[in-house]
This record gives sequence, C-alpha cells and structure tokens, in this order.
Amino acid sequence: MSPIKIGIVGCGNISGIYFKNLCTVFSNVSVKSCADLDPERTAAKVKEYPGVQVCTLEAMLADPEIKIIVNLTTPQGHFPVAMQAVAAGKHVYSEKPLTLTRDQGKTLLAAAAKAGVMVGNAPDTFLGAGIQTCRRLIEDGMIGTPIGAQAFMLCHGHESWHPDPEFYYKVGGGPMFDMGPYYLTALVSLLGPVKRVTGSARISFPQRTITSAKKNGQIIDVEIPTHVTGIMDFASGAIGTITTSFDVWASNTPRIEIFGSEGSLSVPDPNTFGGPVKVKLKGEKEWRDLPLTCGFEANGRGIGPSDMADAIRTGRTHRANGALAYHVLDLMHAFHDASTNGSHVAIESTCKKPELMREGLFDGNW
Repeated sequence: MSPIKIGIVGCGNISGIYFKNLCTVFSNVSVKSCADLDPERTAAKVKEYPGVQVCTLEAMLADPEIKIIVNLTTPQGHFPVAMQAVAAGKHVYSEKPLTLTRDQGKTLLAAAAKAGVMVGNAPDTFLGAGIQTCRRLIEDGMIGTPIGAQAFMLCHGHESWHPDPEFYYKVGGGPMFDMGPYYLTALVSLLGPVKRVTGSARISFPQRTITSAKKNGQIIDVEIPTHVTGIMDFASGAIGTITTSFDVWASNTPRIEIFGSEGSLSVPDPNTFGGPVKVKLKGEKEWRDLPLTCGFEANGRGIGPSDMADAIRTGRTHRANGALAYHVLDLMHAFHDASTNGSHVAIESTCKKPELMREGLFDGNW
C-alpha cells in the first residue's frame, strides 16, 4: 500500500525531527513538499532530504496528491494555515497550541467537520511508550481509583538557547501555552476530561534579555503570564494541580504524579516519548521501575500525523485529534481567565480519552 503524501509548512527549529521521522521512520507516509517564508530554510531541508520538493503554500494546497498538511508555523500561523488547508480539502496536523483563541478553535473544527477532513494537533508525545504504559497501568487498576494528580514544568525560559525566542513571550506563548499542552494532554489522556478549573497567573519579569547567539542582547517585552498555577476538577472525580513557569531557576519537583487509592504512579516527562515509569503501592517501602509495554520510546514526533494517515485508511478516530486539542486549549485559557476574574471556570468543552496504542508495536510500524 503506497504511503500517504504530506506537505510540511514551516521549516524552523522544531521541523528537524518531523522531517527525520516522517521521511525515514514512519513507512505509511512520505513528505512530498515543504514551504517556508525563509528560502534558506527550505533549501537546507531539501538538501538533507533530496526527495522533498520546495513549493509555495498555495501550490502545496493545490496538489491533489498531498492529503495531509503538517503545520509547523509559529502559534500565530496555526489558525490561518490550518483554515487554508481545510478549505482546500486537506487534513491538517498543527503544532501546539491548536489556535490562539477558543473562537478560532471552534471555527477551525466546524470548518473541518463541514469539509469532512481531520484536524490533528501536537503534542503526540502521549502516544509514546512512557505515557502509554502509565495509561495501561491505571486502566488495569494497579494504583486503584485515581484520586489526584500533580504536574510541574519549571524552567527559566527559552531565550538562552532558542534562536528566535520572541514568540514565547507574546500572546499564544508563555509557559502554559508553550509547555502546558504536553502536560495537559498527558493528564487528559490518563484521567479523562476536566469539568472545572481555577488558577493564578503573573508576569514576574516584564522584560527578558536574549542571550542565545543569533539575537544576543535584544530585549523582549513580555505580554503573557510567565508563572501559572491551576487546579483541575476532572469529570472522573480526581483533582489535579499544574504549575508551568518560565521564572524558576531550579527545582526538584517531579514532572507528573498520579495518586490512586492503592498507590502512586510517577509518569515520565511528557515532552519525551520514553520512561522511566515508577510505582509505589500501599505497603511498599521503595519506588520501583516498571517495564515499558509498547514501542515508540525514542523521539517519535510525527507519530501524530502517521496515526492520522492510518486513521484515514481505516476510518477510525485518530488519537491526537481536534476535540482533545480544543479541550486542552480551553483549559489553558480557563486558567488565565480564572486568575483574571478571581473565580472558578466551568469547562464547556469535553473529549474522549484517546484510544490506547496497541501492545507490540515498534517504531515506524502500525
């Protein structure tokens, strides 16, 4: 069966791993073309992957062979590019977040439903061996009934290493919209949707100085909260907390922990695909490591579009789907809204927990 052809829009920092995996790992897809506003970027990609063609976005959308657009633009570009893809009858998979606003997200999903195409969204890290193993352990009842969860993403921002870090401090950026999708998508995939939140948020440093080489010394005016803490009431009854920050110099906090009636589960970094997975059950004295139960332990970015391609062929719902992505977008906005208004926010959106990955899969194989 011939692979489904993909067009990649945006050849910036994150695109490298997508090109690698979509061109060389996932056998059910092939990258036909790429587009970027910077011709040097596209030239570098086709030099590395000679089978890929350079074209404009308009030409990509007009190409009947291309079925999926992988949208790797900055957050401001997610909505307009995705809408153009949907209007052209293409399935579209975007980097996170889904869109900048809830209204944009609703508009995109409605347009896709009308056009009969799929919307997918990063992150797809929750499809990796680490979080899939945790999901299976929870559903098998190892830690009993989940009663709580905590998640932490704490660092001091990206201006020390990223070549173009400005967008991290603009609307659509910040630690919640940049890194929150990894943690919230993992939590929703493990515990199900959230029905109510509250939160607090602040801008700790109104300006940031870039220290990475390309723009060293430039000043960024911060427009989005850089330290955000939220509390979540899951529909299942569990209560969770999350803190994301670009204002912390150092921390020893865990990434994610799930607390159950019979024990606790340590979930690996949701920005990775592998382990370690640890558990400590009632009566046990020490945490113990558990083996991973499925493949995709290495950096598997691109598994989301590959899963979408499989879903196109089989007619099932793809896992990193638009409903999940919109629910995560809704939660991120709700934390900020709760902080601004000093209130709890009832969550209008919902989604189903994505289907578990099958056991026995290995990298690149469905």
